Amino acid sequence: MKIGYARVSSTEQNLARQIDALQKAGVEKIFQEKVSGASISARPQLQAMLSFIREKDTVYVLSLDRLGRNSKDLSNIIQQISDSGATFQSLDLPDFAAVQDENLRNMLTSILLTVFKYQAEAERKNIRERQAEGIRLAKQRGVYKGKPVLYSPHSPNPRYRHAYKETVRMLRSGATAAQVRRELGISMNTIYRIKSELTAKGKLPQKKPTENDDLGGVK
Repeated sequence: MKIGYARVSSTEQNLARQIDALQKAGVEKIFQEKVSGASISARPQLQAMLSFIREKDTVYVLSLDRLGRNSKDLSNIIQQISDSGATFQSLDLPDFAAVQDENLRNMLTSILLTVFKYQAEAERKNIRERQAEGIRLAKQRGVYKGKPVLYSPHSPNPRYRHAYKETVRMLRSGATAAQVRRELGISMNTIYRIKSELTAKGKLPQKKPTENDDLGGVK
C-alpha cells in the first residue's frame, strides 16, 4: 500500500500542495497534520502513520524536511519505517523502484538518504546563519523592522484582520487562549501576543494565570 505523510508547521499554512503531489504519486492513504517538526512524539499523525504501516508498504513524503528537521530525527523515523518492513520514498529524490535486486535497491536508497539528510541539515544551518547575518547588518543600518505581523487590525489580508478582531472580541469576553484557538484555529503564540498587547494598552484586565487557562476552562 502507498501511504503518504504531509505536514506543515502551523495552522496558518496550507497542506494542499503536498496532498496534491502525494495523490499524483498514487498514494492511497494520507496522514496529515499542522504541527511543528521539533518533536517526533508531539506529532500524533506521524505516530499514527508509523503504527499503521505494514510489511511491503511504501511511505511517501513530498520532501525530507516534511518528515523531520534534523538528521537524527530523520534517521529515527526512517529506521522505524524500515523495522516495520516498509520502504520510504521522498518525492524530491530519485526512485530506485526499477532496480530488481532488493538488497541493492535498499543499499542505494540508504546511501542516497544519508547524503541528502546531512545536505538538508547543512542547508538549514546555512539559511539560519544568513538570516542572522542579514538581521545583524540591518540593525546596524537602522532598517530592521522584524518579522511582519500577520494578525493585526491593519493586516492587508482580510482573513487575518477578521481573525484578529475575533480574537480580541473573545479575549475581552473572557475566553481563554485555548478556547480562542479551538474556535479560530490560530496558534497559541499569536493569541498570547495579542493578549499581551491588549493588556499592555489597558484594554484587557490583567489576570493571574490559572491551571484552567490552558485547559480551555475545563476543570
